[in-house]
Amino acid sequence: MRLPYRAAVVAAQRPRTADELCTVDAAASHLQVHRKTVLRFIRDGRLPATKIGKAYRIRRADLDAFTGAPTPTVTAADAARVTSIVDVPGVGPALAGKLANAVNNSLHSRPDQRGDVHAEVVYDSEQAQLKIIVIGAIAETQSLLALLRIWLEQMTA
Repeated sequence: MRLPYRAAVVAAQRPRTADELCTVDAAASHLQVHRKTVLRFIRDGRLPATKIGKAYRIRRADLDAFTGAPTPTVTAADAARVTSIVDVPGVGPALAGKLANAVNNSLHSRPDQRGDVHAEVVYDSEQAQLKIIVIGAIAETQSLLALLRIWLEQMTA
């Protein structure tokens, strides 16, 4: 069966990982120095970097170690992820569109708080059924689900 309405919503920003690669310009911006200073740090061996083609790439962990930033500790609660499916029966196309827009706007309005949350909205017009699939970290997913509950209460009242 083909679903006529399908909207994928993905968070705009993902959390940075220790293995993320930075450009020399990004490292210079982060360190608030000129890019030539970063290149000098690399040539002197003070800042580890890998040459890919003609450009250097610096691991986020190496950049953080160079600045003396504390290494973030990842707990099991931080690494845990949630997959939730919200099944809403008896939804018309107008309400489905409003809810899809609300989820999309929520994920893109404050990417610093939504972090690593992804959502997909699927609407089946034949059965008037809406499914919202939310995948992400526990706290952020919980926050989005709480908003979704409020929207459903307001829009169906």
